[in-house]
Amino acid sequence: MTIRWGIAGPGRIAATVAAEFVQVPDAELVAVGSRSSERAKEFAGRHGIPEAYGSYEALFASDIDAVYLATPHAQHTELALAAIEAGKALLVEKAFTTTVDDTVAIIEAAGRRGVFDMEAMWTRFLPAVVHLRELVASGALGEVRAVYGDLLAFREFEPADRLFNPVLGGGAVFDLGVYVISFAQQFLGTPDLVHAVGGVYPNGVEGQAGILMGWADGRYATEAIGFTAPGPGRQVVAGTKGWVEVKPRFHRAEDLSVHLLGTEPAELSFPRTGVGYSHELAHVCDCIAAGLTESPVMPLADTLAVQQVMAEVLSQLGR
Repeated sequence: MTIRWGIAGPGRIAATVAAEFVQVPDAELVAVGSRSSERAKEFAGRHGIPEAYGSYEALFASDIDAVYLATPHAQHTELALAAIEAGKALLVEKAFTTTVDDTVAIIEAAGRRGVFDMEAMWTRFLPAVVHLRELVASGALGEVRAVYGDLLAFREFEPADRLFNPVLGGGAVFDLGVYVISFAQQFLGTPDLVHAVGGVYPNGVEGQAGILMGWADGRYATEAIGFTAPGPGRQVVAGTKGWVEVKPRFHRAEDLSVHLLGTEPAELSFPRTGVGYSHELAHVCDCIAAGLTESPVMPLADTLAVQQVMAEVLSQLGR
């Protein structure tokens, strides 16, 4: 079964993902939509996409099965609800939305309409991370007690840029925090406690944060995010029988360093196909073909839990 895809929002991330469709045998990118007809046509020409639409409404009404929603975070809710109403399966770029209420609204709408809906947390589908989850599930690490790491990426402060514009959902939490919180959540579950410290730019958008997540039984995760300094971008998953380092940069992981008690360390490599987005695209196609309405790997409950943690972090940072 070939899934016919359309892209909503011809921006930077959309261009990267568009190039990945050739890696997915069961996916065909056939349309792109934008509020600008010129932008849609330019993007379509650049990526060999047959149809270009000058409105999102026209894209959602077209003969496609699934939509990859790649607009800025703050625009996700309106467009996701429209795509769901049109009966299209949906892959929503992270962060899913900018509020917990909006996330709940999209999840409930997809449930009522009976269409597939997933957050585009591509890291969970990379072969290295899949292997790590399998290692944890096998009991090789014992009980996972801690996850810690960072995602630091220096950027010059440009108030008009999407990364720093509060109207467009800018800030370190939505762009970087979503990665580290989701990574920890898949191994530890939803935390009982969240504590955050950090700093903001002159326009009030957070530039950096340290995040502590705690569980009632003593398990914890510590994560650093920020645009104000560079960093390695690694993660460690530590259990009672050993630990694994996900080598930098973890969000596009290929290499693992496995350290189990009583054994020699093992260096493992799991190359990505293409840039790596093809793995999540293939997963979504499989889910749609199987008639699923959400992913067993990136379920909507996880998306909501991560959104709730981000909301708490932002509240503690004064946003």
